[in-house]
Amino acid sequence: MWLVTILLLIIILGIIILVHEFGHFIWAKKFGVHIYEFSLGMGPVIYTHKGKKDKINYNIRAFPIGGFVSMAGEVYEDDEKISKEKLMCNKPWLQRLIILVAGVVNNFILAVVFLFLIALIWGATPTKPIVGTILEDSAVSKTGIEVGDQILEINGIKAKSWDKLQIALYRKHDKEAYQFVVKKVDGSTKTYDVVPEKVKNEDGTETNKFGFGIDTTKEYGFFSSISYAFQKFGSIVSSMLLTVTSLFTGQISLSALSGPVGMYEVVGQSIGLGISQILYIIAFLSINVGFINILPFPAFDGGRVLFLLIEKIKRSPVDAKLENVFHTIGFFLLMILMVYITIQDIIKLF
Repeated sequence: MWLVTILLLIIILGIIILVHEFGHFIWAKKFGVHIYEFSLGMGPVIYTHKGKKDKINYNIRAFPIGGFVSMAGEVYEDDEKISKEKLMCNKPWLQRLIILVAGVVNNFILAVVFLFLIALIWGATPTKPIVGTILEDSAVSKTGIEVGDQILEINGIKAKSWDKLQIALYRKHDKEAYQFVVKKVDGSTKTYDVVPEKVKNEDGTETNKFGFGIDTTKEYGFFSSISYAFQKFGSIVSSMLLTVTSLFTGQISLSALSGPVGMYEVVGQSIGLGISQILYIIAFLSINVGFINILPFPAFDGGRVLFLLIEKIKRSPVDAKLENVFHTIGFFLLMILMVYITIQDIIKLF
């Protein structure tokens, strides 16, 4: 079983990385940027093919945890053998911006397409946080919240979707009671204080149990599927944005993040839930990769876009060496974070 999970994880990551890097690749090629290499994975090369016409090295590397498109002059004029008009740094501002954001856009498109297919084949579930079930004698059942009510806010956080609601409930909360703002079936709005039940996990940690579930009523049809795909996409992005801001405020700890080992666990659990769940994992991770990459952090696509925006504002290029140092430091910080998250994932397993 573990071998099937690993193979499936490699396939899932391969699809997401391929789609992302192909975005950079196809637009760089279209705009005439010289490309040295298109690689899937990191580390030693285990397979290579040199294009007959474009002379680009197409490589598969040993570790399926990333990928890259190596272009001439990504930050500054770094290769005298390549004509200046083929260096990325010498391309028009808009072309460089398109090349940088194309990977993220591709990831988002892939996710929307997969979410659409899930809804079209298996039905679209509601994205709004409408209460579908309430467990007997649970924390929520002891309040006035009823099936059919829509949860609008949790502790002041607007919960426009189930995804964002779950993050709002997961955030650290110093008070015993959680404040729920609810839109009743009759249209009125009421506020409830919910004191969750503390449940101890096998690893000794505590989890809050509220005792209510989602509305699982499904809609079918082409237009319902399109609506679901974009609503779910927005829902996931919104929840990721709340997660990132909560990490900075300390209301969600770094230990809550997952790396390759955590993804292995998720993929393993999804195998028994069918193809729809696997497609959803691909869509979710694709949005995740796109969202993280567009953050204005060094070494990410968003970090490079930030320097482009600064260049546009000051109407002159940022010092290339300074930018390169910035991205190098960011890359090492990112590697340290990845090691930390991986260690945390391994600790959780045992």
